[in-house]
Amino acid sequence: MVFNLGVIALNTNRIRQNLFSLAKKAGLLGAAAFMTVGIAHGPAHAEELDVEKSDLKFGFIKLTDMAPLAIAYEKGYFEDEGLFVTLEPQANWKVLLDRVITGELDGAHMLAGQPLAATIGFGTKAHIITPFSMDLNGNGITVSNEVWKMMKEYVPKQDNGLPVHPIKADALKPVIEKFKDEGKSFNMGMVFPVSTHNYELRYWLAAGGIHPGYYSKTDVSGQIQADALLSVTPPPQMPSTMEAGTISGYCVGEPWNQQAVFKGIGVPVITDYEIWKNNPEKVFGITAEFAEENPKTTLALTKALIRAAKWLDENDNANRAEAVEILAQSAYVGADAEVIAASMTGTFEYEKGDVRDVPDFNVFYRYFATYPYYSDAIWYLSQMRRWGQITEEKSDEWYAHVAKSVYRPDIYLEAAKLVVADGNAAQEEFPWDTDGYRAPQSAFIDNRTFDGRTPNAYLAGFDIGLKAGEQAQ
Repeated sequence: MVFNLGVIALNTNRIRQNLFSLAKKAGLLGAAAFMTVGIAHGPAHAEELDVEKSDLKFGFIKLTDMAPLAIAYEKGYFEDEGLFVTLEPQANWKVLLDRVITGELDGAHMLAGQPLAATIGFGTKAHIITPFSMDLNGNGITVSNEVWKMMKEYVPKQDNGLPVHPIKADALKPVIEKFKDEGKSFNMGMVFPVSTHNYELRYWLAAGGIHPGYYSKTDVSGQIQADALLSVTPPPQMPSTMEAGTISGYCVGEPWNQQAVFKGIGVPVITDYEIWKNNPEKVFGITAEFAEENPKTTLALTKALIRAAKWLDENDNANRAEAVEILAQSAYVGADAEVIAASMTGTFEYEKGDVRDVPDFNVFYRYFATYPYYSDAIWYLSQMRRWGQITEEKSDEWYAHVAKSVYRPDIYLEAAKLVVADGNAAQEEFPWDTDGYRAPQSAFIDNRTFDGRTPNAYLAGFDIGLKAGEQAQ
């Protein structure tokens, strides 16, 4: 008889969560009650924090970087904090955001740009905050086999004949020009207008002299003056959309780049680690109202997520194989474990058979990955301005104000202190003395330097992108 241990583990956890819920509703919240129903994991943190709301529903999109949520659930870290959590996959990023705003979801795995865009009113207007950054890196840009064949002649090669990485968009530019000469548009997919993928794809294209298009007050297609036409495609649909010929390439998170390799329909040409080393990717988003009404609950969920992120990276990623089996379940990512493992365990496959070590493709904890830096928020706001989503010039002070109203390291550090006090992390694992800004960063594919304190000076240095006082027409 063959048992699916992953499914058994998931079902066991759900039974335990249900027992916890029954005990909670009966008013049995002490450590003794936890022992009675057989779900004790550690100290009775619920009593210490006295959470205002313990029944919570969190949303996510089926991507491997939702892993901290899955691990916090599977390892009982939410339970340790007195939280009865339901995790629910969402159809797309818009639905996910809307349901957080309406309160149908208490919080969610979000694109880093979503809380910022909502707070400034690009799209749906709502004040969303984040006390927790979910990961670094994790995305890639994939092109169809046809496009890759055309690009290859422009890509430098190693002595063994394999491409030199990183592959710059310079190699794509003549391909796009050929499409144009033949009267064809060059279409690419990204997951959402304020997604990290949109900005990373635009950054890569522009660094290679390819205009990715502007947004304006009256035209929100993002295709004004564009050489490459970018449009929204939900992550799980990226490979099939490219296979159908609707798009010739895309930028997406895993496992949907590796899926193209496994299906033999495309080639990932670059990872976002190569576009911007250790870039912030997803965040955990909640409404400002939720945080104000449920401060202890917010601390509790942040504590659980910190512990989950630590588990994912500890002992040099020793837990990643187990994480892959968890994520492969249909309740989470629902892709083949082999596909998820191709990037999640420290390697990445580009062209079929070209497997390279990329130990930091997914980072969940090291390099202070979970800390919500103001400068990370400001980089995303700068890209919104660069491409016209923020239609008018803003002062450096405006960028700082928005960042501080959305990214909440104060909540994060308060939760981190409690994690350390519980004995679940070491003091040195958190950046206690930071002012919320990273040191100026230069590890970009175009070697430009970003200083979060001076976003307007940063924007002024680009050849392609809106300058001071300019608006797209």
